[in-house]
Amino acid sequence: MKKRKIFYNISLIIFLLVIDVTASSVEVLKETSNAFKNIAKDALPAVVFIDVEKMVEVESQAAHPFFRNDPFFDQFFGRGWRQFDQEPEKKERKQQGQGSGFIISSDGYILTNSHVVDGASRITVTLSDDRKLEAKLIGADPKTEVALIKLDDGDNLPIIELGDSDKLEVGEWVLAAGNPFGLSQTVTAGIVSALGRDSTQIAEYGNFIQTDAAINPGNSGGPLLNINGKVVGINTAIMTRSGGNMGIGFAIPINLAISIKDQLITSGKVSRSVLGVYIQDVNDELAKSFGWENSNGILISDVIADSAAEEAGLQGGDIIVEFEGEPTGKLGSFRNKVAATPPNTKVKLKIFRDEKFKSVNVTTRAMDKLAINDVSKEVSDILKKIGISVTGLDSEEAKALSLKEEDGVLITEIEEGSTAWRAGIQPGQVITSVNRQPVANIEEFSQALDDSMDNEQVLFLISDGSGSRFVVIKLEK
Repeated sequence: MKKRKIFYNISLIIFLLVIDVTASSVEVLKETSNAFKNIAKDALPAVVFIDVEKMVEVESQAAHPFFRNDPFFDQFFGRGWRQFDQEPEKKERKQQGQGSGFIISSDGYILTNSHVVDGASRITVTLSDDRKLEAKLIGADPKTEVALIKLDDGDNLPIIELGDSDKLEVGEWVLAAGNPFGLSQTVTAGIVSALGRDSTQIAEYGNFIQTDAAINPGNSGGPLLNINGKVVGINTAIMTRSGGNMGIGFAIPINLAISIKDQLITSGKVSRSVLGVYIQDVNDELAKSFGWENSNGILISDVIADSAAEEAGLQGGDIIVEFEGEPTGKLGSFRNKVAATPPNTKVKLKIFRDEKFKSVNVTTRAMDKLAINDVSKEVSDILKKIGISVTGLDSEEAKALSLKEEDGVLITEIEEGSTAWRAGIQPGQVITSVNRQPVANIEEFSQALDDSMDNEQVLFLISDGSGSRFVVIKLEK
């Protein structure tokens, strides 16, 4: 009887504990649900739907070449039918595009993605109260996928508070807001899956937040919010095999976007900085050889003559461990931090040299952008038509990339939708030959392209550091 009573008491205690745990779990879920609800309530009024209109060039339909010279059709339709059998004509037509954005100032400044508003001739913004207002493009930076637009009649508008993306940690709850597939005022939840994704090829200067919060077409440009309802990123792209969400989405860190936004407001364009160093990641073997206790940091392999780095006294063999008081991170992350810094800014570096730490102040310099201005007008016109900009490998921009190639020209920009873009050419690649003729510099590249003026196409040999491939580009007359 006594044993039965003890067993009963133990069972009762376990039962009460289970009830208590279950009740606690429900309360946690309720708190999480309330947090999501409050975030949506506060943020959604400032999330907007962006509708863009752009003019694109298309070719009119023409008869198949097989029919063009066949007299059989003349017997039945007469030669008059050939008036409809002309070479394709290029015409312009309107194309619609959609995306999301969010209001960051009461007078109507809106952050979104560059690809959402790229080439737009008209931008219409639909607010959460269904008002439609026209907006103008303040500036866009395709290299980071950040764009800033402003409403023409913005006044006393709801805004979202911007957070600090540098404080994000993997595993944190985040919410993605936007207008997927045109479904306005949509919120999805997930976590921060990873940070510092800089090899996504979404943008030239990427340091993306990865999340499993559902991001779909139309979400681009919308805010990624933390559990406090503050913007920590701009939803930008997904990795997918189906065209829809597969649990891998990417967002631009808001701190990077703020830096770009400030420059766009000030000057309407973005200027980037370089230090003038050749750099590489530090592995365990390198760390040991330099007396460094771990593999964190950026190793300077060489310093460019007459650069900001040389002026500041940096040397080959220095390991940069901090940039403006923050860990440097890996190579791509460090490069992005330097590039995002406005030129002529004094930055503080913490370096490790001769088994001692040292602080060094460096005043950044503007990244050279020689591009198509360094070639003849005729060659410049060709490059504009195919949508490509280049610079010599002796430029600061090329040197900052630590390219393996010694000869060729660096591709600095590709116009989205252009012939070069459709051929898969990307910024950061190097053209080493034109029509099988090696080119060592801008002058030789310009001459080789000039010799191709009368051709219908040009053959580039493109190198991306890991290999080379030939690319045929058609030249429009």
